[in-house]
Amino acid sequence: MDICRLFSAHLHNVCDRILPSILLDSVILASPAWMALNATDLDLKQFFRTAIAMDLRQAGDRVATKSVLWSYTALRHFAISHNVHICEKGGLHSITLLPYISQLQAHLATLESLPTPTFSNPPTMGPATSGWSLIEKHCKMRLRKMKPESIPPWWDQWSEKIKLGYERLVTTLWNIANEYHVDGYGLVLREKLEKKWCDCGCSTDHLGEVCERTVREEEEESKRRAGKEREWDGRGNGVEGWGTPKEEDIWEVNLEFGGWEERQEPYKNVSELVQWRYFKAEKEKEKGNKAFKLGNYVEAIEKYTDAYKIEPEMPHYQLNIAAAHIKLSNWIEAEKACTLSLGQHKSGKGYYRRAQARKAMNRIPDAIADLEAALELDPENVEARVDLDKLRPPEEPIYGASSSSNAQAGSSSHVDEWGETSGSGSSGRNGGWYPFALHEADSKKLKFTSGRQMFENPETKRREYLSYPIWDRYEVQAVPAPAPTST
Repeated sequence: MDICRLFSAHLHNVCDRILPSILLDSVILASPAWMALNATDLDLKQFFRTAIAMDLRQAGDRVATKSVLWSYTALRHFAISHNVHICEKGGLHSITLLPYISQLQAHLATLESLPTPTFSNPPTMGPATSGWSLIEKHCKMRLRKMKPESIPPWWDQWSEKIKLGYERLVTTLWNIANEYHVDGYGLVLREKLEKKWCDCGCSTDHLGEVCERTVREEEEESKRRAGKEREWDGRGNGVEGWGTPKEEDIWEVNLEFGGWEERQEPYKNVSELVQWRYFKAEKEKEKGNKAFKLGNYVEAIEKYTDAYKIEPEMPHYQLNIAAAHIKLSNWIEAEKACTLSLGQHKSGKGYYRRAQARKAMNRIPDAIADLEAALELDPENVEARVDLDKLRPPEEPIYGASSSSNAQAGSSSHVDEWGETSGSGSSGRNGGWYPFALHEADSKKLKFTSGRQMFENPETKRREYLSYPIWDRYEVQAVPAPAPTST
């Protein structure tokens, strides 16, 4: 819940700062209506996935510490309400809560029974409107520089087109974010904080000394200790502007974070540490890819596993492991790897590979369910569609088949791919319907890719470049249309 809440504030800022830039690139390279038609473009969605996954890697380093602090604060106020002594210097000791273990376990069970939190725009931060204002301002300046007779016809109704494109782009971002399970992130550092804080065998009591000092300073500053306010649960502690439109984006804060990595490595902050770990993991994955291509699947599994050990919160390494196990017909191991990956990210590739393993084990209903999930995320997965048609009983309808009841004869309204109805306009790709005329420029192919980051390889001492997906470092290019074939 902590990760979900704080990351939602971060995605709100992405909507305001990054999506306008992406949309403007599509306007410049294609047309004002391009994003309205292509907000679910596969390349664009894949960039969103990789950037979100890269951000969530930092959840362990950026959120776990706050989560532990907030959990300590909640326990502390439980202790206060039950007149349990709290040492001013040493904080709350776990042994003092033993008489209340049954109550705490009941409360924990209640929390665990709550619905899984989802990413959504924080109500206190309001809609992401400043991004749209920047887009509108830029387009007006662009039009002023054009002579009236030179304005292309696809700029007609530009404001309406761009606004619709921005709204759909924002919707796509939140939909992609909710492919990820927050329970799969923030576990590595939290385990270190809770179980490996020091070597004296005290478990977390010495951690309580640090938390107690922080909580007392916060309470003294905010004057929250008087009367009923003493039951403040501590959420938001350490986050400036918590619960306001000016809430701090902790993913943009250059947090100092040292002491968890090997001593021989230079001191690094959070961003530098996660970049360095990613580089090391990707180098191991490259070794695994080479072994995989040569048919050395056992070696490939070893290298992919090494990559996963370095970066256990990057789900694609488990998918690599699953692919190698499938080649070896290790169906149980392949299923386990896919399930572990899907526990972090609901990917079409993860569901499809797990379906392959389950089909091989003759678990047909489970395989069908996975293939349906894969096609829900990636309708263009031809292999999944073919496999599903083979496994599904003949009396069941084919996945994705349109119902005749959706198209009534003589109806003047149309429903586009977003479920929106319009009585007039133009039909676009995939039968979509838009409230404006479409042009050839609206159908240009744009390719979105992650930018590249320079790293120094510790083995060769040489500088190398590696694809590194972060929000403010992406590339978008217009793909030339294929040359017409002569007959």
